[in-house]
Amino acid sequence: MSRPPDPAKRRDLLERVRAYMLRNGVADLSLRPLARALGTSDRMLLYYFGTKERMIAEALTVYERRPLLRARGLFDAAGSPRDAAGVRRFTEEPWQQFSDPDLRATLPLYLEVMAAGLLHPERYGPLMRDVLSEWTGLLTSVFRDLGMAEVRARTEASLLVDASFGLLLAPLTDGDWDRAGAAFRTLLDRLEPGWRDI
Repeated sequence: MSRPPDPAKRRDLLERVRAYMLRNGVADLSLRPLARALGTSDRMLLYYFGTKERMIAEALTVYERRPLLRARGLFDAAGSPRDAAGVRRFTEEPWQQFSDPDLRATLPLYLEVMAAGLLHPERYGPLMRDVLSEWTGLLTSVFRDLGMAEVRARTEASLLVDASFGLLLAPLTDGDWDRAGAAFRTLLDRLEPGWRDI
């Protein structure tokens, strides 16, 4: 009977895989050079993660989910926002987290995985679909709790999530996070009055 994978070693490998990806990207990531750099073998990586794609998705997901988990934590602790201004504050908090250099450093990898997911949806497509779906689901429930009908709540959530993710792309190329932040605040300025019109 084979021994189950050691969870502590798996977590440690995941941290080291993420650090490697931050330095080298994912487009040309190959298991053997990665394993050599980590002082292990490609067979050991497959033992712990199953496939290269699953390993990459897990390494990214651990960090991307921090803003989502924090938003869920706020939602669970304080309940759903009760008015349009509360929804705005709720959506501003995750955006502020992108000022964390550790989280911001991960964003180029997401852009790379998104592009790879378009070309090879069977490999990386589910990762980004899941991320967008979870954010949209959370915000749909926020808008529904404001009193919006299901269809409108999902539309408002999709608009906010998709536009916010779009606003993260430009500063990854030109580094102008101040402009992206101003655009995000302007987006909320335009949307918030509509959230009052239930």
